[in-house]
Amino acid sequence: MAEEKEEEVSYNSLTGLKKAAVFLLSIGEDHTARLFAMMDDAEIKEVSQAMASLGMVNASTVEKIFVEFVEQISGTGSLMGSFDSTERLLAKVLDGERVGDIMDEIRGPAGRTMWDKLGNVNEEVLGNYLRNEYPQTVAVVLTKIKADHAGRVLASLPENLSSEVIIRMLRMENVQKEVLNDVERTLRTEFMSNLARTSKRDPHEMMADIFNSLDRETEGRFMSALEEREKDSAEKIRALMFTFEDLSRLDSAGVQTLLRSFDKSKLPIALKGCTDELRELFFGNMSERAAKILQEDMENMGPVRLKEVEEAQYEAVQLAKDLSEKGEIVIPDGEDEKLIY
Repeated sequence: MAEEKEEEVSYNSLTGLKKAAVFLLSIGEDHTARLFAMMDDAEIKEVSQAMASLGMVNASTVEKIFVEFVEQISGTGSLMGSFDSTERLLAKVLDGERVGDIMDEIRGPAGRTMWDKLGNVNEEVLGNYLRNEYPQTVAVVLTKIKADHAGRVLASLPENLSSEVIIRMLRMENVQKEVLNDVERTLRTEFMSNLARTSKRDPHEMMADIFNSLDRETEGRFMSALEEREKDSAEKIRALMFTFEDLSRLDSAGVQTLLRSFDKSKLPIALKGCTDELRELFFGNMSERAAKILQEDMENMGPVRLKEVEEAQYEAVQLAKDLSEKGEIVIPDGEDEKLIY
């Protein structure tokens, strides 16, 4: 008896939960794991059940879900959840002060209490804010966060202020609850709310990161489908995407730093699928002997699966981004950006 063919799931039959399940299955394990880490157990269970019961989803349905997602995060349609729409909804059932407290909590960095959240704020950002506060206020804040974080914040402050803060911390006795509440209230209303407004990530930048993680064929299909519906968004995303070929914008020092940090066994695989120009840039920043060995490795390995090449190149791109964020290399924004030494 012939085996019954599994019926494909249609786009119109998908609920919001199942669309989320398709999306998470499409973006790869690493991205999905990071998103799962932000959910509670009940949410993970719901999404996991939806994943398990999906069945066969064809490529055109997956494309429609991605296009719908991009349209919602880049537009202002009523279906797109946002801080503003959430705040308006809460305002219908809660008083203004309670709404403000809740919105500050969800806008701010991760953490159950204000002091937990403060501990997740970059020390430079926190230091820039505290340098305009009274030394006593700074001392109170630093006693409420972890010692290592407090140390980094203290080191970022001007020397005259940090010295005064140290004295205040040494002389500090039990802080009155009213004083602590005042400091906490000020941090919530001034610092955390401003931080949330300024740290909102551009949706096109987020989508560019997702597209970067896809294989070229899938990324090409999604981009083509998006261009038909949202040409401007597609162009913005393409401009923000950083690919392996963009490593050609690195200077010699940047290439050498990247080579020192990259997995040597994956380098010949990554270079298999790039342009001659980029390949020569890497060869030119190695010793003659190392370049010769690399060329021999590439010749001896024979044909390599496209998926392996793309994975190796993706790792190189992610490493370059990490090194750039740490300030160890500089990635110019484009061909017109020149570096002056």
